[in-house]
Amino acid sequence: MLRIEGLMFRLEGLRAWLRLLRLAWHVLVGALTVAFLFPRLDHGEQGRRLTRWSAEMLQLFGISLVVRGRTPPLRGKGVLIVANHVSWLDIHLLHSLLPCRFVAKADIARWPLFGWLAAQTGTLFLVREKRSAIREMNVTMASLLAEGECLTLFPEGTTTSGDRVLPFRGALLEPVIQANATLCPVSIRYLDGQGQRTEIPAYHGEMTLMESLWRIACAPPFTAQIEFMPALAAGSCDRRSLAARAEGQIRASLEKGSSAGHSSVTFAAYDTTG
Repeated sequence: MLRIEGLMFRLEGLRAWLRLLRLAWHVLVGALTVAFLFPRLDHGEQGRRLTRWSAEMLQLFGISLVVRGRTPPLRGKGVLIVANHVSWLDIHLLHSLLPCRFVAKADIARWPLFGWLAAQTGTLFLVREKRSAIREMNVTMASLLAEGECLTLFPEGTTTSGDRVLPFRGALLEPVIQANATLCPVSIRYLDGQGQRTEIPAYHGEMTLMESLWRIACAPPFTAQIEFMPALAAGSCDRRSLAARAEGQIRASLEKGSSAGHSSVTFAAYDTTG
């Protein structure tokens, strides 16, 4: 019995190393594509390649993607997606479904290679230490939303283990009102093979990126579940009201559990027609 358990342990370790080697190759191919091919591609083709690359990353880790609701139509009107935040995987889940630019803390820009890739694919970095950073980011976001861009923000300001939703900060929701854009709340949860919440993908506390990568690489297949909820029009709302409404919808979605109908996808092209 001990021999069998030891063999299983070694096989799991080998599988994890193979996954990480495949990840390294995948990231390298992505970096070369962004560096040499992206400058010659139009905005639409860049978006399609980015969604495909992110979908392939999920497949590499054996992650099944389950989607509820419809992705917001990208028809020229600005859209701001707000979601609860559990893991760095959240970014690739959303990128696998539609092209969007993320608002992220400036620390991510210093991640080896991943930070460079994020910057090259349009991530907006917020320097929290600067007192004027939020005001400057609001101006940038309002301009992009007015041009019809799709942006994504995690209003909790940090990650959790996925067991709760922290209060949403409304400071960066002002651009939705200024640009008369659409706010789209999205819930994210991770489930194990038995359909129960798993903390394997959670990236929080003092965990390093390498520790998180190894943990996910060693894990058996799990499911990422995303729900796109009805969009909220800014209308006459203030940013605090918008934050409270979005937070309430996402909390209700997560409390609802995984019993509602859904569809599984391995790759989803984004909808530009509505």
